[in-house]
Amino acid sequence: MSQQAKRNYGAGALLILAVLFVALLFVVSLVFRGARFDLTENNLYSVSQGTRNILASIDEPLNLYLYFSDSVSKDVPGLTPYRDYSRRVRDTLTEFASYAGGNLNLQVIDPLPFSEAEDAASAAGLTGFPANSAGDTFFFGLVATNAVEGRETVAFFDPNKEAFLEYDLAKLIYNLNQVRKPVIGVMSTLPINRGFDPATRQMREPWIVLQQAEQLFEVRQVAPTVNSIDPEIDVLAVVHPKDLTDATTYAIDQFVLRGGKLAVFVDPQAEMDIPADAQTNPQAAMFAERSSDLSKLLETWGVAYDAKQVVLDRTYGLQVSAGPGRRPVRHVGILSIDTAGMNGDDVTLAELTTINVSQSGHLAKKPDAEVEFESLLTTSEDSMSVSSDRVRFMTDPSSLLDGFAPTGQNYTLAARVRGTFSSAFPDGAPPAEPVEGEEPAAPPTAEHLAAATEPNDILVVADTDILSDRLWAQAQSFLGQRLISAFANNGDFIINSLDNLTGSSDLISIRGRATSQRPFTRVQELQRQAEARYQATEQQLEQQLQETERKLTELQAGRDDNNPLILTPEQQTELARFQDERLRIRQELRQVQSNLRGDIESLGTWLKVINIGLVPLLVTLFALTIAWRRARRREEANR
Repeated sequence: MSQQAKRNYGAGALLILAVLFVALLFVVSLVFRGARFDLTENNLYSVSQGTRNILASIDEPLNLYLYFSDSVSKDVPGLTPYRDYSRRVRDTLTEFASYAGGNLNLQVIDPLPFSEAEDAASAAGLTGFPANSAGDTFFFGLVATNAVEGRETVAFFDPNKEAFLEYDLAKLIYNLNQVRKPVIGVMSTLPINRGFDPATRQMREPWIVLQQAEQLFEVRQVAPTVNSIDPEIDVLAVVHPKDLTDATTYAIDQFVLRGGKLAVFVDPQAEMDIPADAQTNPQAAMFAERSSDLSKLLETWGVAYDAKQVVLDRTYGLQVSAGPGRRPVRHVGILSIDTAGMNGDDVTLAELTTINVSQSGHLAKKPDAEVEFESLLTTSEDSMSVSSDRVRFMTDPSSLLDGFAPTGQNYTLAARVRGTFSSAFPDGAPPAEPVEGEEPAAPPTAEHLAAATEPNDILVVADTDILSDRLWAQAQSFLGQRLISAFANNGDFIINSLDNLTGSSDLISIRGRATSQRPFTRVQELQRQAEARYQATEQQLEQQLQETERKLTELQAGRDDNNPLILTPEQQTELARFQDERLRIRQELRQVQSNLRGDIESLGTWLKVINIGLVPLLVTLFALTIAWRRARRREEANR
């Protein structure tokens, strides 16, 4: 074949390839129209099935107005993380809109300074921050509206909450699609509600957690003797279920099987379960039974709980007062759970730092149970379980450490249980129990359910003191106002849990997602090492400063002339020595900082070389190798 023929053949091949490429693009655009592929490591841009169900259930058009100050933030380096996060928020909302069947209208608004959009953002309650020296305001929030003047807002998108972005947006849309306030039923044998306190002979305020719940939900009291649960109740909170009749237990059973959400707080030793005659008969109060259980339901639903066992934890044990004139002692039965003992993937515990419990029991999944059991609060491995009698008759908290033998097990203190539950009453409603002096209760009119038809969620907490004020908040009166000061996150956890349970099962199924942030862990490690060296050197300087001041004081005290304004030769020498030493140490500090910057810059340079230069270099080398081999073949063919 001649050279001209070869060139024509090559040009023809390229033309055919170009035509095939265009044809392939055309076919792909037709066949895969609307198809979306998420190739990120953790499927960051794919929404969960629960979110898709919520979006598909929207029955009226919703409007989403995403306010992001793009123009104001362009040249502000400190706002770069927010600009990156704004793309993540926008992509997520766009993905939401694609599953909403045209019922989600998204508008992205750049509220320029002194514009109507900026006024609208402020009027909607979005949080604005000064962005630059000119005083321009930076907005990054969301306003969502429906057709009946309903409105939900996100005042400001915090990149630190990226893991729960999908849940927050799905809940916002879910709330906007609802027409009434969620109803919480509270069934309690503890004095959590308003009432008369016979000890003080005054009216008693409700517990703070209940006051907070009343601000968000419609709270209804449910007597612990009812034979049926009002179907209008969305979530039933059962606190300290003590001596419930079978009829009441059956009512709770059927409520859950019909889709009602349940939050149960049981306790092996409820400190707030104080007998009415405790002051007049303290001995009887000590021997009074303070445990509660809902074993018939919990065991049927796959939860193991022993009302005679209390958890002790040496790591989480709090220091408590041992009495006047005595040193505080560690109480291994009163625990302060930190983030290590919280399930950080659960939305109810997001950004919480401390939850206090007292003499709590522990939960576990029964071995043969076909339910999902997710621990929310756990002890450390430095813990053990003991009989509740040991805590009940304890006179000195330090005695709990006698014979303390940790099992190395993380005991579950609170858990979320999900499953398609069966009834604990397979034979139907129990016969009515006659009560002396009262008319027999009417039998339940609703049809008996032997099993649920849909999966449901319940929350189980093995402590009731977690709700009491003394473990997490203080109330003070100020100018007629009742001010609440929280020192733990118990209230946040309870409110988050109720709020979570009031959502649909689809909303509850949404879990925290991975974040798009990819920190340079090696750089962070370098920073930590350098900071440790810096702090050690700084502490050395401070110690020398204190030593020098001590010596100067001693020299001053040993003077005979008692003239504080003139330094003696010894003081001048000591002061000069310290100044020289301080200069030397400061130089060392600067050197440490310089080395830190040098290490980070060097590492950054190498990362840029690898990420930017290495791949093109490898491609180039590969192409040159192919070209070289072809040239060698042509030379060998021409010989």
